[in-house]
Amino acid sequence: MNSADAATPAVRAVNVAEMLSQSARRLPGSTAVVHGSTRWSWRELDERASRVSAALRRADVRRGDCVLLHGRNHPDYIAALYGIWRAGAAVAPTNFRLTPDDVAVIAGVCRPIAAIATAGSDEHVEAVRAVTGLKAGVWWTESDDEHGSVSELPSAGPGEDMNERVEVGDHAWYFFTSGTSGTPKAAILTHDQLGFVTTNHAADLMPGLGQQDVSLAVAPLSHGAGVHLLPQIARGAPTVLPVSPGLRGEEVWELVERECVTNMFTVPTILKTLAEHPAVYEHDHSTLKHVIYAGAPMLNTDRDHALETLGPVLVQYYGLGEVTGNITVLPPTEHGRAQPDDVEVGTCGRPRTGMQIAILDPDGREIGSGEVGEICVAGPAVCAGYLNNAEATAAAFDGGWFHTGDLGTVDDNGYLYITGRASDMYISGGSNVHPRDIEEKLISHPAVAEVAVLGMPHPKWGEIGVAVWVPAAGARATDAELLEWLTPRLARYKMPKQFIAWAGLTKSGYGKVVKRTIRDELLASGWSAPED
Repeated sequence: MNSADAATPAVRAVNVAEMLSQSARRLPGSTAVVHGSTRWSWRELDERASRVSAALRRADVRRGDCVLLHGRNHPDYIAALYGIWRAGAAVAPTNFRLTPDDVAVIAGVCRPIAAIATAGSDEHVEAVRAVTGLKAGVWWTESDDEHGSVSELPSAGPGEDMNERVEVGDHAWYFFTSGTSGTPKAAILTHDQLGFVTTNHAADLMPGLGQQDVSLAVAPLSHGAGVHLLPQIARGAPTVLPVSPGLRGEEVWELVERECVTNMFTVPTILKTLAEHPAVYEHDHSTLKHVIYAGAPMLNTDRDHALETLGPVLVQYYGLGEVTGNITVLPPTEHGRAQPDDVEVGTCGRPRTGMQIAILDPDGREIGSGEVGEICVAGPAVCAGYLNNAEATAAAFDGGWFHTGDLGTVDDNGYLYITGRASDMYISGGSNVHPRDIEEKLISHPAVAEVAVLGMPHPKWGEIGVAVWVPAAGARATDAELLEWLTPRLARYKMPKQFIAWAGLTKSGYGKVVKRTIRDELLASGWSAPED
């Protein structure tokens, strides 16, 4: 029989949770997670993940279902993450800083049938329940007087600790991003894709990663730091979680010294804050080998100060959630690489192993080195498209390449330089901020007739939001009043740092607000960034 006539067989993939199972078998008594006085071994972490998996299975959560995970960095969070995968479900992590309304919108896209949330997040859970019903139930991390922790769930019974069979293409992680409209989109990350990314992170970002290493998580595990967690679990390297709810330089550098930390994932604002904190000089950080930063451009002066303070340990990578952060790498040995004379920014590195970059012109044709076009990428790290959004998927993969929406150029040696973004989205403190969401909330204020929110350069945050607005006829509003209006409606990290009232917004001949022109006018008028 011709092979083309045969039915395509189901091809088995490796469940992401299998990496935890393997480390637990190989290193049962070794430390896996550190959080304050809590120290879980690999056996203990694996057993707690099985408790979560068993609870989900008993609630009839099945392979392919979605479970929303909303919480702070905590050992329970890691157990919940791997327990969800062990049960065969796809996880939808949400940033702990989001408002209940934000999380409800995300739930409307991925339709979770269950949720696991940090105790005290009742408003978020109820907002999700109002959208999807959460028929399989709700569980909690970090127990309090009202909620029990997932760590206190009954032990798994016979067979309940097994990793659910998954196949190539099965959904594992819904990584939420947004388009130019600000509407949330769920990039589909699959089990087989995450297997490739785990291997690639270990090889390209942290060569030699193993059980002798120690990782410190200083960013939310719901996003890039969660991807960084995967190779630590796979290689048996313990993860240290600070106990403070926010970033505290003193705590970070004390933990680096005490736990002999060798790697950590940061964003430029975190790296800048840590490198400039006085405690960096008070604690031994000589064990550090790889301090990884990604998520936004970093000013050369800040990068150079970090290099001077920490030594040759910086690793930069460029990537998007849709490509699991897996596009380029700039290792420590290449941080002094010279840039071309006609390029104002330094390189973000060379293509990651197994990945390919193309620079395309507006007609989709690949252009040569030194020319600026859209950065496009192909390879096993690219997502499987957007959940229930065929239109966005088709646009993103137009011509077969994944279109990043970023603009850049490559030199003759294949190193990439990012020169701008095709969309209005800006990056503040390592977080993607989409102006449309802010504009829609501001325009609902009775005193605001028109508004344009744009990202402007800032020495600390990389970029900040500046809201240029036009008062309605006969109306007035102070900055404090606008902030008060936005506070219950907007996550704190999305909040504009400045409000500037104008008589009118510059528009094109088609009546469209031209943000590029507004930005130029702000700079020409002598605009300067606020100190904080």
